[in-house]
Amino acid sequence: MGRAALHYGSILGQVASRSQPSPSPGCVFFFPPIHPAIAVAEILQRLRKNPTMGAVELKKNRNFSSQQLNPNWAELQKKLKTLSSKPRRPSDASDLGPSKSVLGKRKDRDGTEPDDSQPNPLIPTHDDCSLTDVLGMDCEMVGVGEGNKSALGRVTLVNKWGNVVYDEFVRPMDRVVDFRTHISGIRPRDLRKAKDFQVVQKKVAELIKGRIIVGHALHNDLKVLLLSHPKEDIRDTSQYQPFHKEGRRKALRHLAAEFLNVTIQNGEHNPVEDARAAMMLYLKNNKRWEKIVKDQIKLQKKQKKRKPKKKPRQKDASLRVDPASTAS
Repeated sequence: MGRAALHYGSILGQVASRSQPSPSPGCVFFFPPIHPAIAVAEILQRLRKNPTMGAVELKKNRNFSSQQLNPNWAELQKKLKTLSSKPRRPSDASDLGPSKSVLGKRKDRDGTEPDDSQPNPLIPTHDDCSLTDVLGMDCEMVGVGEGNKSALGRVTLVNKWGNVVYDEFVRPMDRVVDFRTHISGIRPRDLRKAKDFQVVQKKVAELIKGRIIVGHALHNDLKVLLLSHPKEDIRDTSQYQPFHKEGRRKALRHLAAEFLNVTIQNGEHNPVEDARAAMMLYLKNNKRWEKIVKDQIKLQKKQKKRKPKKKPRQKDASLRVDPASTAS
């Protein structure tokens, strides 16, 4: 209705312009406005002669309006028309079917997704650096002799909260020929002001005496320290049976990834980090671990009691003297 009125208005304007003569130059004329009834009558007469006139006028006006558009807009309209005319390709996601959302369903979420909100368990949450009844220990070795012999290069002790209670670089008694930096992280500059082996050995022996030590493959650490420790006070993560897989021992980095969900030993080893990882593995399993140790100690005591006592050897019967024969 609005468009028809618009075009009829344009026709009315044409009628009005035709009914008024154009003024000649230098002359000013005043023409009274055309009467609406006359204009409507002429419009009806023209529509009777050509019923499609309104549509033709509308088409003309459309063409005129499109010609008046900015050329950039006209080009954009062409591009939109071509894009809309192309058939839409199905996306790869639609080909695979509807995706299964796991949002809001805790049990359906993948546990391997990294969660930045969880704190790193190897970072101590307690600032107490005092000695505790349990100490975590880790040593890094360097090569001496021909390079295939290991010597102590660094030793670290942490308490049960993961805080460092002792951490020293060590100058070996023999000349270092291989620093094994890619594993140990030790460089020549680290040993220039390092303490002598005997000093470090004595201090470590004092710290671990009467305490439980926790670590991974502790027999290697005690070997380079030239120290011994009671077997019942050793908690070795490489020897703990529940950590084994099909009877095989796992590396510390694999245990940390599986049970602590942290990555360690990605390149040079950090003895502080390794000692903390071993301590955390022990603390997460200490109740069961201590029960196993107690059961083993009880079993060993029972086995010692059950050992039969050696019977005294009897003399040969032929060497015995019959008292009756001697009396006669």
